[in-house]
Amino acid sequence: MPQVTPYQKTDATKKEQVAEMFDNIAHKYDFLNHILSMGIDILWRKKAIQLLKPYKPKQILDIATGTGDFALEALALNPDKIIGADISRDMLAVGVEKIKKKGLQDKISFQYGDSENLPFETDSFDAIIVSFGVRNFEDLEKGLSDMRRVLKPKGAVAIIEFSKPKSFPIKQLYSFYFKNILPGIGKLISKDARAYTYLPESVEAFPHGVDFVKIMDKVGYTNVKAYPLTFGIASIYLAEKD
Repeated sequence: MPQVTPYQKTDATKKEQVAEMFDNIAHKYDFLNHILSMGIDILWRKKAIQLLKPYKPKQILDIATGTGDFALEALALNPDKIIGADISRDMLAVGVEKIKKKGLQDKISFQYGDSENLPFETDSFDAIIVSFGVRNFEDLEKGLSDMRRVLKPKGAVAIIEFSKPKSFPIKQLYSFYFKNILPGIGKLISKDARAYTYLPESVEAFPHGVDFVKIMDKVGYTNVKAYPLTFGIASIYLAEKD
């Protein structure tokens, strides 16, 4: 898989650049996310949480939590505790304030954490959730493997990630929006020109559908399933650990 980076610097790793990018857009992220997705991302998260209900998870880890939207959605599973981890300290700071305002500090906490070297014990969580985060991993297989390490046996992981629709005219409309409309709006509101040109580039380079399922199989997950969302714009990947 080709390595796509936000700022194309030669002196910073992808991980460092991704953290910098999200720090840059943290205070506009929630607003932009819902505007650019037209709110559909909220429905996608609800669907992913529904798929996890049979597992009745009590300890949940939200990787690349950002400002905590997926963690908040996961409260519908009635867990004992949700931990949100991210490499962007500014995104986490926004998330902390959001949780404080809702008075949910006893249920949700945040922790700085690298997805490829998670600061948690092996077999710690009943479920792991990730929305639009695995695409930003510097080493995809290493990140997925470390997620599996901290997942308890019989636990489940639910990953939401962008895909590439194949049907006319969705494929053409999606491509036009991603490459022409989205970067302009993103630049105007966030003031970071690269953040929203990196998005379509990273989606283009990311393995999706069957290809991503094969990678999850390779690193040891079982019962891996892909659920296409909204004409194939995104997918939910559900998998288990034996």
